Amino acid sequence: METVKDYFGSLVFDDRVMKATLSAKVYASLKKTIDEGTELDIGVANAVAAAIKDWAVAKGATHYTHWFQPLTGITAEKHDSFISPSPDGGVIMEFSGKELIKGEPDASSFPSGGLRATFEARGYTAWDPTSYAFIKGKTLCIPTAFCSYGGHALDKKTPLLRSMEALNKQALRILRLFGNNSAKCVRSSVGPEQEYFLIPEEMYEQRPDLRFTGRTLFGAKPPKGQEMDDHYFGVIKPRVAAFMEELNNELWKLGILAKTEHNEVAPAQHELAPIYTTTNIATDHNQLTMEIMQKVAAKHGLVCLLHEKPFAGVNGSGKHNNWSIATDSGQNLLSPGETPYENAQFLLFLCAVIKAVDDYQDLLRISVATAGNDHRLGANEAPPAVVSVFLGDELNAVLEAIETDTPYKGIEKTQMKLGVDVLPKFNRDTTDRNRTSPFAFTGNKFEFRMLGSSNSIACANIMLNTAVAESLKIYADRLEGAENFEKTLHEMIRKTIRDHKHIIFNGNGYDDSWIKEATEKRGLMNLRTTPDAIPHILDKKNVDMLTSHGVFSEAEIRSRYEITLENYCKTVIIEANTMTSMAKTQIIPAVEAYAASVAKSAFAKKELDDTLACSFEKGLVRKLSALTDRIAAKAEELENALIVLHNAKDIGEESEMIRDTVLEKMSELRIPCDEAETLTAKSYWPFPTYGDLLFGVK
Repeated sequence: METVKDYFGSLVFDDRVMKATLSAKVYASLKKTIDEGTELDIGVANAVAAAIKDWAVAKGATHYTHWFQPLTGITAEKHDSFISPSPDGGVIMEFSGKELIKGEPDASSFPSGGLRATFEARGYTAWDPTSYAFIKGKTLCIPTAFCSYGGHALDKKTPLLRSMEALNKQALRILRLFGNNSAKCVRSSVGPEQEYFLIPEEMYEQRPDLRFTGRTLFGAKPPKGQEMDDHYFGVIKPRVAAFMEELNNELWKLGILAKTEHNEVAPAQHELAPIYTTTNIATDHNQLTMEIMQKVAAKHGLVCLLHEKPFAGVNGSGKHNNWSIATDSGQNLLSPGETPYENAQFLLFLCAVIKAVDDYQDLLRISVATAGNDHRLGANEAPPAVVSVFLGDELNAVLEAIETDTPYKGIEKTQMKLGVDVLPKFNRDTTDRNRTSPFAFTGNKFEFRMLGSSNSIACANIMLNTAVAESLKIYADRLEGAENFEKTLHEMIRKTIRDHKHIIFNGNGYDDSWIKEATEKRGLMNLRTTPDAIPHILDKKNVDMLTSHGVFSEAEIRSRYEITLENYCKTVIIEANTMTSMAKTQIIPAVEAYAASVAKSAFAKKELDDTLACSFEKGLVRKLSALTDRIAAKAEELENALIVLHNAKDIGEESEMIRDTVLEKMSELRIPCDEAETLTAKSYWPFPTYGDLLFGVK
């Protein structure tokens, strides 16, 4: 019987396959490129292309594609077959190093934010040898970067790789100062936990809002939601278990380290968590995971919802970005060890992260800003929009001792006593977890909890890598020129703690008093919505930092500003148009039909016995009639608000008008529609309710 070990990575041209199919010389050269970033030789590329083609064809592949991640937030691919004509009228299967290294997709219809005109169609894809090629269906997929004819990054992979290079450069400078001359590179690693909902496909098809926007725009609260917390970690239903089993198999074939699966808090909500790996590979894997989730769900008659807030009143879905940094030999630079107080190197890297999060809290918020995530941040399952750092009791005590120059007393290990002799005894962790913190230290890594479930993790890690690289650069510049290394190091760590301790908060992030304290006393930013956050990417300090490390050019930063706000506006406008359509063509007719039925029933009762008052029927008809009038009026107000958007002078003003007016009108329209649902007979209501959707998977 074939085991997971037998087929794990069977569809990936990974290190095992490269060793078996490449000559020792070619393999060594390619590994040097992957591990150390050396330039790729065309001769090596030709040899790799021949080997990868033979391997893919043997696996049944007929086509190849340069698989890339444009600024749409999803992946893109153009398929070309391996066939070339042969003199005898047949075909041969060919694939060259040139085809491996470079592709030329039409770039005209991808978002560019003004980096090029629409008529300028040429764009290039460039092979990323650090991310293994893989087979999907009958197509060999080659992970690539994507740029314009002018060399501007039109994707998320290119700036991510640049940010990793910036972090590597500055981290190595620090390690050399601590006497580590053996490390060849430092990489950030990520393990993105992925939350999602599963609902019946037949119900999904009956909801225009789900089909067009990915979330429900209407829906009254069901009698039961998540109040009992009985779904969290509960027994997985057979249909969901079958989905998870097939999902794991498909992910494992692609070398994706799917590890943990469980029910989440909300009904119909679940989570998948992988083992963390190098950031650019983790990013590729997460994009694949989301795609495969949806494909596998369809095979089981389900739909996988990745929207951040598909249902009002229950938890939305996030993507927790577990981030750490390590050397090529596997040394985790954020591991405190047994004595964190005495571990100066760890403390310096820890301080670099704290400083980065404080100095560039706006960039971290920007990196997760979408219309969908705006509905989630600050709710019960998500951290607030205010960025803060949770360190826990032990590290907090360490930093306090350094700041005050007092002896560190340490945190005493506490043995857990559960009161039953047969149960094992174990030491309690030195600190609890804080699920309300946007940025929490969890032992040897930081968990950035603000990402929305549909987000590419590239954006958050670009900003995080680069901000930490900036902190490390400042430290390295000071330490390299220091007359007394130990003294300068100690003073620098202490100064960082004093200057940035206001970003550290170990309490309840859901408490309203924290938001007040954060903004009024600590001076932290509360960028509640996407239009509030995105303009700050153009702040001089942010432009200077991002360009100085070569992660973005000024033009590329401006393009991200334009694209993000444009996506925000388009998303909400589509939602608003969907709402008015559903209200006018489905909800109002349904309510009126039911009201007519009730009136007819009252008339029939009156004919049978003219002494009957029919007060219930009359009252219900009045309520329903009043609701349809309100729905019609609110739908018209929403339509008028959309018309006014045409007067906006630029995308910034349009996004603010949407934030301040359109979203308000959408909320006002929803209220009478949801009330009408509670009064209308189920047989008349035009689409499945929350109760149907959330509890429909058996």
